[in-house]
Amino acid sequence: MNNKIVPGQPFPRLSIRSIHGAEISIPEAGRWTHLQFRRFAGCPVCNLHLQSFVARHNELADRGIREVVTFHSSDAELLPYQGQFPFDVIGDPKRALYRRFGVETSIWAVLDPRAWGASLRGNLKKGKPALRGMPNGGILGLPADFLIAPDGAVEAVHYGTHAYDQWSVDDVLAKASGAKARSVL
Repeated sequence: MNNKIVPGQPFPRLSIRSIHGAEISIPEAGRWTHLQFRRFAGCPVCNLHLQSFVARHNELADRGIREVVTFHSSDAELLPYQGQFPFDVIGDPKRALYRRFGVETSIWAVLDPRAWGASLRGNLKKGKPALRGMPNGGILGLPADFLIAPDGAVEAVHYGTHAYDQWSVDDVLAKASGAKARSVL
């Protein structure tokens, strides 16, 4: 895809509704935005990863970072799985945002051995979402992360190469802290 976002460019303005119907604007004046692209509703790898963001949501919010997570599933599919998350979740079943921002699919999403441990832990987790059939958009989606400054500049970008290749909470905090420190100099 030729739509890859790169650090330093202005983030293309985005106005969209969350799975709860709230209007989301990116960028948002006065707040950093960590825009995540994940796979599908009920994805055991994604849900394992996002639990760390749920657990540390207050820490991110206290540092002025807003979490927004996109899945290639419908709102109806997402509500039972991600409906209680303390941050905004976007359903994109037609993958329009994925195409717009260069987020791809690959067979390596699931075949890369680096994703296997997270897949196993996610599938063995108590209370994990139960999958029913092939998810909308398939299982080959790759993750992506974008850190967007309050002024709309793209501070950092990561396009994953397998299903568990994404930033941790510590990565997001460090990238935002480093950017804030540079802006003070």
